[in-house]
Formats: sequence, C-alpha cells, structure tokens
Amino acid sequence: MVRVLMVCLGNICRSPLAEGILKSKVNAEAIFVDSAGTGGWHVGELPDVRSMEVARKNQIDISDQRCRKFSVQDFIDFDLIYVMDSSNLRDVLNLAGSQNEIDKVKLILNEMEPGMDREVPDPYYGGNNGFDLVFKMLDAACEVIAKKIEK
Repeated sequence: MVRVLMVCLGNICRSPLAEGILKSKVNAEAIFVDSAGTGGWHVGELPDVRSMEVARKNQIDISDQRCRKFSVQDFIDFDLIYVMDSSNLRDVLNLAGSQNEIDKVKLILNEMEPGMDREVPDPYYGGNNGFDLVFKMLDAACEVIAKKIEK
C-alpha cells in the first residue's frame, strides 16, 4: 500500500481538500491518503466550512476528516509527503532526521510543473473564490499524483 500525506499550515483548508481530492481519484485498497498541519491550532476540528463547501460542490465529502498536527512519526508512516507552500516545506524538513525522510517531502504543484516551486495559496483570509482556485490547483496536481502512484 502506498501511503500519502498532504500537509498545510492548519490542516483546515488546503490539505483536507488535497486529501479528499486524491482519495476520490485512487483505489482506497491500494493507496491510503491522510492530511496534517504544521501548526496545532485546530487539532480535532472539522475542516473549514468553505473547504467542505467547495469539496461538496465538486462531489467530494470531507466532513469525516479531523485536523491533526504533523509529527516526526509521519516520516515513518508515509511514503510521500506533499506540502502546499515553502513555509510548510521548511517546517516539515526541519523535523526530518535523514536524507530518506527529506526525499519523501515535495511541493505538491511540482508534480504538474517540476522545479517551478509554485505554491498553493492559503485561502483562509480570502473569499470563496480563493477556495475555488485552490480546489482547481489541487485537483490538477492530484490527477498527476494519482496516475503516478497507481502505476
């Protein structure tokens, strides 16, 4: 089984969407997908209402997810760790204890445009349009990831 972790800052906007989107594109018996945040402010909470709404609008239900904080155990538990932006990348890499752990961590949009280091913007302080944009970005990236890991 391939185990994939999606990571953003609070685990309420971007990473729950990425988790739900990738889950909708892969065989759950072969690929496990989870999400986490680098900060622990929202542990145990539901994803942001706006993330749940944009997911539902796209026929994906993320209402069963609960926020959790990224931990060093995640380097052991997951094969691939996708982060949403350079801040998340730095925070996760600062916890890595080996080159093998570092090699698991990738900026998610680099799956579509390798080496471009584009970031998924945090829609938290914006309006609903930001969530629609983030959904489209993550949907495109997850399409590439799904094809890659299901081979």
